[in-house]
Amino acid sequence: MSANSPAADDGGPGLVVPGRGGGLRDVVGSRFLLKLLVDKEIKVRYRGSVLGLLWSYVKPGVQFVVFYIALGIFLGLEQSERNPGGLPNYAIYLFSGIVLINFFSEALSNASRSIVMNGGLIKKIYLPRELFPVSAIWVSAIHFLPQIVILVVACLFAGWSPSFLQLGTAVVGFVIVALLATGLGLIFGAVNVYFRDAENLVDMLLMIATWASPVLYAWTMVRDRLGSTALDIYLLNPLTIGVESFHFAFWVPTAEQTQGLPPSFLSVWLPIGLAISVILLILGQLLFRRLEGRFAQEL
Repeated sequence: MSANSPAADDGGPGLVVPGRGGGLRDVVGSRFLLKLLVDKEIKVRYRGSVLGLLWSYVKPGVQFVVFYIALGIFLGLEQSERNPGGLPNYAIYLFSGIVLINFFSEALSNASRSIVMNGGLIKKIYLPRELFPVSAIWVSAIHFLPQIVILVVACLFAGWSPSFLQLGTAVVGFVIVALLATGLGLIFGAVNVYFRDAENLVDMLLMIATWASPVLYAWTMVRDRLGSTALDIYLLNPLTIGVESFHFAFWVPTAEQTQGLPPSFLSVWLPIGLAISVILLILGQLLFRRLEGRFAQEL
Protein backbone atom coordinates (compact mmCIF):
# COMPACT_ATOMS: atom_id res chain seq x y z
CA MET A 1 0.00 0.00 0.00
CA SER A 2 1.46 3.36 -0.95
CA ALA A 3 2.17 6.06 1.57
CA ASN A 4 -0.31 8.29 -0.27
CA SER A 5 -3.16 5.81 0.08
CA PRO A 6 -6.09 7.23 2.11
CA ALA A 7 -6.22 4.11 4.26
CA ALA A 8 -2.62 4.71 5.29
CA ASP A 9 -3.38 8.11 6.76
CA ASP A 10 -3.58 8.38 10.53
CA GLY A 11 -7.16 7.97 11.63
CA GLY A 12 -8.16 6.64 8.21
CA PRO A 13 -11.20 4.38 7.84
CA GLY A 14 -10.72 0.88 9.16
CA LEU A 15 -7.54 1.66 11.11
CA VAL A 16 -7.60 1.22 14.88
CA VAL A 17 -4.70 1.68 17.27
CA PRO A 18 -3.77 -1.84 18.51
CA GLY A 19 -5.20 -2.60 21.93
CA ARG A 20 -7.40 0.51 21.89
CA GLY A 21 -11.16 0.55 21.74
CA GLY A 22 -14.03 2.91 22.40
CA GLY A 23 -13.80 2.67 26.16
CA LEU A 24 -16.92 2.31 28.24
CA ARG A 25 -19.02 2.94 25.11
CA ASP A 26 -17.87 -0.48 23.87
CA VAL A 27 -19.14 -2.05 27.10
CA VAL A 28 -22.62 -0.70 26.39
CA GLY A 29 -22.46 -2.28 22.94
CA SER A 30 -21.13 -5.59 24.31
CA ARG A 31 -23.90 -6.39 26.77
CA PHE A 32 -23.99 -10.04 25.74
CA LEU A 33 -20.27 -10.44 26.44
CA LEU A 34 -20.76 -8.65 29.75
CA LYS A 35 -23.48 -11.11 30.72
CA LEU A 36 -21.22 -14.04 29.81
CA LEU A 37 -18.39 -12.67 31.94
CA VAL A 38 -20.71 -12.09 34.91
CA ASP A 39 -22.11 -15.64 34.62
CA LYS A 40 -18.59 -17.07 34.36
CA GLU A 41 -17.38 -15.15 37.40
CA ILE A 42 -20.28 -16.34 39.55
CA LYS A 43 -19.86 -19.97 38.45
CA VAL A 44 -16.10 -19.93 39.04
CA ARG A 45 -16.42 -18.25 42.41
CA TYR A 46 -18.88 -20.78 43.79
CA ARG A 47 -17.54 -23.89 42.09
CA GLY A 48 -17.33 -26.63 44.70
CA SER A 49 -19.09 -24.46 47.29
CA VAL A 50 -21.85 -25.97 49.41
CA LEU A 51 -23.59 -22.71 50.27
CA GLY A 52 -22.97 -20.94 46.96
CA LEU A 53 -24.78 -17.60 46.75
CA LEU A 54 -25.89 -18.02 50.36
CA TRP A 55 -22.46 -16.69 51.33
CA SER A 56 -23.90 -13.31 50.32
CA TYR A 57 -26.10 -13.63 53.40
CA VAL A 58 -23.68 -15.36 55.76
CA LYS A 59 -20.62 -13.08 55.50
CA PRO A 60 -22.38 -9.74 56.05
CA GLY A 61 -24.49 -11.37 58.77
CA VAL A 62 -21.42 -12.45 60.72
CA GLN A 63 -19.79 -9.05 60.17
CA PHE A 64 -22.92 -7.32 61.45
CA VAL A 65 -23.13 -9.47 64.60
CA VAL A 66 -19.48 -8.84 65.47
CA PHE A 67 -19.73 -5.07 65.02
CA TYR A 68 -23.09 -4.85 66.78
CA ILE A 69 -21.88 -6.70 69.86
CA ALA A 70 -18.53 -4.89 69.99
CA LEU A 71 -19.76 -1.38 69.26
CA GLY A 72 -23.47 -1.37 69.96
CA ILE A 73 -23.37 -3.28 73.23
CA PHE A 74 -19.84 -3.17 74.64
CA LEU A 75 -18.99 0.40 73.59
CA GLY A 76 -22.52 1.69 74.11
CA LEU A 77 -23.42 3.08 70.68
CA GLU A 78 -26.88 1.49 70.93
CA GLN A 79 -29.40 3.71 72.69
CA SER A 80 -30.74 2.15 75.89
CA GLU A 81 -32.04 3.14 79.31
CA ARG A 82 -28.49 3.15 80.65
CA ASN A 83 -27.19 4.93 77.55
CA PRO A 84 -29.80 7.47 76.37
CA GLY A 85 -27.20 9.28 74.28
CA GLY A 86 -26.69 6.34 71.92
CA LEU A 87 -28.18 5.83 68.47
CA PRO A 88 -31.78 4.53 68.36
CA ASN A 89 -32.21 1.41 66.25
CA TYR A 90 -28.45 1.08 66.00
CA ALA A 91 -28.86 -2.33 64.35
CA ILE A 92 -30.61 -0.70 61.35
CA TYR A 93 -28.08 2.14 61.33
CA LEU A 94 -25.18 -0.30 61.32
CA PHE A 95 -26.51 -2.75 58.72
CA SER A 96 -27.61 -0.04 56.28
CA GLY A 97 -24.02 1.17 56.19
CA ILE A 98 -22.47 -2.29 56.10
CA VAL A 99 -24.37 -3.44 53.00
CA LEU A 100 -23.18 -0.42 51.00
CA ILE A 101 -19.58 -0.53 52.19
CA ASN A 102 -19.45 -4.28 51.49
CA PHE A 103 -20.61 -3.65 47.94
CA PHE A 104 -17.87 -1.05 47.46
CA SER A 105 -15.17 -3.23 49.02
CA GLU A 106 -16.00 -6.30 46.94
CA ALA A 107 -16.44 -4.27 43.75
CA LEU A 108 -13.15 -2.38 44.02
CA SER A 109 -11.16 -5.40 45.19
CA ASN A 110 -12.34 -7.60 42.31
CA ALA A 111 -12.18 -4.82 39.70
CA SER A 112 -8.58 -3.98 40.60
CA ARG A 113 -7.59 -7.62 40.02
CA SER A 114 -9.84 -8.29 37.03
CA ILE A 115 -7.34 -7.56 34.24
CA VAL A 116 -4.57 -9.67 35.77
CA MET A 117 -6.96 -12.51 36.62
CA ASN A 118 -8.19 -12.61 33.01
CA GLY A 119 -4.72 -12.26 31.49
CA GLY A 120 -4.97 -15.52 29.56
CA LEU A 121 -8.14 -14.38 27.80
CA ILE A 122 -6.76 -10.91 27.10
CA LYS A 123 -3.64 -12.35 25.43
CA LYS A 124 -5.68 -14.62 23.16
CA ILE A 125 -8.44 -12.44 21.76
CA TYR A 126 -9.40 -8.79 21.62
CA LEU A 127 -12.50 -7.58 23.39
CA PRO A 128 -13.17 -4.33 25.24
CA ARG A 129 -10.83 -4.47 28.24
CA GLU A 130 -13.24 -2.39 30.33
CA LEU A 131 -15.59 -5.37 30.32
CA PHE A 132 -13.53 -7.04 33.04
CA PRO A 133 -13.67 -4.30 35.72
CA VAL A 134 -17.30 -3.55 34.85
CA SER A 135 -18.25 -7.24 35.12
CA ALA A 136 -16.65 -7.28 38.59
CA ILE A 137 -18.89 -4.37 39.59
CA TRP A 138 -21.96 -6.21 38.29
CA VAL A 139 -21.09 -9.38 40.21
CA SER A 140 -20.79 -7.30 43.38
CA ALA A 141 -24.17 -5.73 42.65
CA ILE A 142 -25.70 -9.21 42.38
CA HIS A 143 -24.28 -10.03 45.82
CA PHE A 144 -25.61 -6.70 47.09
CA LEU A 145 -29.23 -7.57 46.24
CA PRO A 146 -29.79 -10.28 48.90
CA GLN A 147 -28.32 -7.98 51.55
CA ILE A 148 -30.61 -5.10 50.60
CA VAL A 149 -33.61 -7.47 50.76
CA ILE A 150 -32.65 -8.41 54.33
CA LEU A 151 -32.26 -4.73 55.21
CA VAL A 152 -35.69 -3.85 53.82
CA VAL A 153 -37.35 -6.71 55.72
CA ALA A 154 -35.66 -5.64 58.97
CA CYS A 155 -36.74 -2.04 58.38
CA LEU A 156 -40.35 -3.12 57.78
CA PHE A 157 -40.38 -4.90 61.13
CA ALA A 158 -39.06 -1.69 62.70
CA GLY A 159 -41.92 0.37 61.27
CA TRP A 160 -40.22 1.64 58.12
CA SER A 161 -42.29 4.12 56.12
CA PRO A 162 -39.95 6.07 53.82
CA SER A 163 -40.82 8.98 51.59
CA PHE A 164 -40.11 9.11 47.86
CA LEU A 165 -37.35 11.62 48.62
CA GLN A 166 -35.67 9.18 50.97
CA LEU A 167 -35.89 6.29 48.51
CA GLY A 168 -34.61 8.50 45.70
CA THR A 169 -31.71 9.60 47.89
CA ALA A 170 -30.76 5.96 48.50
CA VAL A 171 -30.72 5.30 44.75
CA VAL A 172 -28.48 8.32 44.17
CA GLY A 173 -26.24 7.19 47.03
CA PHE A 174 -25.84 3.75 45.46
CA VAL A 175 -25.07 5.31 42.06
CA ILE A 176 -22.39 7.49 43.68
CA VAL A 177 -20.69 4.48 45.26
CA ALA A 178 -21.02 2.35 42.10
CA LEU A 179 -19.46 5.08 39.95
CA LEU A 180 -16.70 5.54 42.52
CA ALA A 181 -15.95 1.80 42.54
CA THR A 182 -15.93 1.71 38.73
CA GLY A 183 -13.61 4.69 38.39
CA LEU A 184 -11.16 3.44 41.00
CA GLY A 185 -11.48 -0.10 39.60
CA LEU A 186 -10.39 1.14 36.16
CA ILE A 187 -7.46 3.03 37.68
CA PHE A 188 -6.14 0.26 39.90
CA GLY A 189 -7.04 -2.47 37.41
CA ALA A 190 -4.84 -0.82 34.78
CA VAL A 191 -2.00 0.11 37.14
CA ASN A 192 -1.99 -3.40 38.63
CA VAL A 193 -0.94 -4.82 35.25
CA TYR A 194 2.32 -2.88 35.48
CA PHE A 195 2.83 -2.72 39.26
CA ARG A 196 1.34 -5.54 41.32
CA ASP A 197 1.78 -3.38 44.43
CA ALA A 198 -1.55 -1.81 43.45
CA GLU A 199 -3.34 -4.82 44.94
CA ASN A 200 -1.77 -4.20 48.33
CA LEU A 201 -2.62 -0.50 48.12
CA VAL A 202 -6.25 -1.36 47.39
CA ASP A 203 -6.33 -3.75 50.36
CA MET A 204 -5.10 -0.96 52.64
CA LEU A 205 -7.63 1.50 51.26
CA LEU A 206 -10.46 -0.96 51.84
CA MET A 207 -9.25 -1.59 55.38
CA ILE A 208 -9.59 2.14 56.02
CA ALA A 209 -12.86 2.59 54.09
CA THR A 210 -15.15 1.22 56.81
CA TRP A 211 -13.71 3.61 59.39
CA ALA A 212 -13.42 6.62 57.07
CA SER A 213 -17.19 6.80 56.59
CA PRO A 214 -20.05 6.83 59.15
CA VAL A 215 -20.80 3.12 59.00
CA LEU A 216 -20.09 2.30 62.65
CA TYR A 217 -20.52 5.73 64.23
CA ALA A 218 -22.46 8.96 63.65
CA TRP A 219 -21.15 11.85 61.56
CA THR A 220 -21.86 14.13 64.53
CA MET A 221 -18.87 12.56 66.32
CA VAL A 222 -16.60 13.98 63.62
CA ARG A 223 -18.15 17.42 64.01
CA ASP A 224 -18.07 17.37 67.81
CA ARG A 225 -14.51 16.05 68.14
CA LEU A 226 -12.79 17.68 65.16
CA GLY A 227 -14.90 20.70 64.23
CA SER A 228 -16.87 21.89 61.22
CA THR A 229 -13.84 22.27 58.92
CA ALA A 230 -12.87 18.62 59.45
CA LEU A 231 -16.51 17.67 58.81
CA ASP A 232 -16.44 19.44 55.44
CA ILE A 233 -13.30 17.51 54.47
CA TYR A 234 -14.91 14.32 55.75
CA LEU A 235 -17.98 14.91 53.57
CA LEU A 236 -15.83 15.19 50.43
CA ASN A 237 -15.51 11.40 50.61
CA PRO A 238 -18.18 9.98 48.25
CA LEU A 239 -18.44 6.92 50.51
CA THR A 240 -19.56 9.18 53.34
CA ILE A 241 -22.24 10.66 51.08
CA GLY A 242 -23.41 7.21 49.99
CA VAL A 243 -23.61 5.83 53.52
CA GLU A 244 -25.47 8.88 54.82
CA SER A 245 -27.90 8.53 51.90
CA PHE A 246 -28.67 4.99 53.04
CA HIS A 247 -29.06 6.12 56.64
CA PHE A 248 -31.50 8.80 55.46
CA ALA A 249 -33.54 6.23 53.54
CA PHE A 250 -33.48 3.22 55.87
CA TRP A 251 -32.54 4.32 59.37
CA VAL A 252 -34.15 7.76 59.78
CA PRO A 253 -37.73 6.52 59.09
CA THR A 254 -37.35 3.82 61.77
CA ALA A 255 -35.72 5.92 64.52
CA GLU A 256 -37.80 7.74 67.10
CA GLN A 257 -35.01 10.28 67.41
CA THR A 258 -32.43 11.07 64.80
CA GLN A 259 -29.24 13.07 64.66
CA GLY A 260 -30.32 14.35 61.28
CA LEU A 261 -28.38 14.78 58.08
CA PRO A 262 -25.23 16.91 57.80
CA PRO A 263 -26.01 20.56 56.98
CA SER A 264 -26.98 21.16 53.33
CA PHE A 265 -26.63 17.43 52.62
CA LEU A 266 -29.33 17.09 49.94
CA SER A 267 -28.77 20.43 48.23
CA VAL A 268 -24.95 20.62 48.36
CA TRP A 269 -23.15 17.48 49.46
CA LEU A 270 -25.17 14.94 47.50
CA PRO A 271 -24.46 16.71 44.16
CA ILE A 272 -20.81 17.18 45.17
CA GLY A 273 -20.45 13.48 45.94
CA LEU A 274 -21.99 12.59 42.57
CA ALA A 275 -19.69 15.05 40.76
CA ILE A 276 -16.56 13.66 42.46
CA SER A 277 -17.51 10.09 41.50
CA VAL A 278 -18.17 11.11 37.89
CA ILE A 279 -14.81 12.92 37.71
CA LEU A 280 -13.01 9.86 39.08
CA LEU A 281 -14.83 7.68 36.54
CA ILE A 282 -13.67 9.94 33.69
CA LEU A 283 -10.10 10.01 35.00
CA GLY A 284 -10.18 6.24 35.41
CA GLN A 285 -11.34 5.77 31.82
CA LEU A 286 -8.64 8.12 30.49
CA LEU A 287 -5.87 6.36 32.41
CA PHE A 288 -7.19 2.93 31.47
CA ARG A 289 -7.23 3.80 27.76
CA ARG A 290 -3.73 5.20 28.00
CA LEU A 291 -2.34 2.01 29.56
CA GLU A 292 -4.42 -0.72 27.91
CA GLY A 293 -2.34 -0.84 24.72
CA ARG A 294 0.38 -2.91 26.43
CA PHE A 295 -1.80 -5.13 28.60
CA ALA A 296 -1.17 -8.23 26.48
CA GLN A 297 2.62 -7.69 26.53
CA GLU A 298 2.80 -7.01 30.27
CA LEU A 299 0.58 -9.89 31.40
